[in-house]
Amino acid sequence: MPSAISTHLFLPQRLTPELLGLLRDNGFAQIEVFAARHHFDYTDRNAVKETADWFRSNDVAATMHMPLFSAEDSDEFRWTRHTAPSINLIHANKADRIAAMDEVKRALEAAEMVPFQSCVIHLGLTDETWDTRALDDSLTAVEHLKAFAGPLGVKLLLENLTNNVATPEHLVEIVRVGHFDSVGYCLDVGHAHLAEGLPETSHSATKSGIELAFEAFGDKIVEMHVHDNGGVRDEHGWPFEGTIDWTAVEALRSSIAPKATGVLEIQYDFATENAVMAKKAGDIARRLAELG
Repeated sequence: MPSAISTHLFLPQRLTPELLGLLRDNGFAQIEVFAARHHFDYTDRNAVKETADWFRSNDVAATMHMPLFSAEDSDEFRWTRHTAPSINLIHANKADRIAAMDEVKRALEAAEMVPFQSCVIHLGLTDETWDTRALDDSLTAVEHLKAFAGPLGVKLLLENLTNNVATPEHLVEIVRVGHFDSVGYCLDVGHAHLAEGLPETSHSATKSGIELAFEAFGDKIVEMHVHDNGGVRDEHGWPFEGTIDWTAVEALRSSIAPKATGVLEIQYDFATENAVMAKKAGDIARRLAELG
């Protein structure tokens, strides 16, 4: 299933050609660059050029994950795994929405040099509620970012989250109401596994959150974020170490969205060497591929 991986695996570190090479050497043909200034500084022309040169010199596709943290949060000397996302494209305060939009646009500007094919977008933070305001602000955010990303050759992908705005059903409604025909979806398998805990959703008692997400998004799934958990909290753990049935996930992908790319999005581990993490990622990806 996965032929791609997110640099989230190395998030506390500055992204270097050496780290990208480790992922390439372990069999990944596509790399999602996580846009965080302490990791991939999209405001630093030299850092962007370094990353662009690497992708253009290697047969590896590039995609992006939008920034989740403000510049202040991205101080590498204060970075911990408990740093909470602070960029909210649908914040109730207009000034905060504008600031979030500007930060995402700054990240997208890196596509002038790095050949990013797509960018994963988050709508809302934890405990976000679904109402008319959330819908209107989501429509505005997607419309503006789509207009900005399009000329750069970047396709927007909306990701299902563990809040009540970015459920599969609501993301589909946003795309439908906005007539965003060029916008696709990133189905986050780990988030979908937790979806039964969300209020005000139409989940069936006979279907899992993962199955319902596949059905809602259908063949407009471009990418899947692949990680595991125990069904209680968002752990971004290794597949086969949680409670997700990966055989069932592969069956759904094969029948509903066979062209979707699986992207391993694993929690970083301060105690494990980079080469060991990259090798484990490659081994897990091959094990998942055998399911198909």
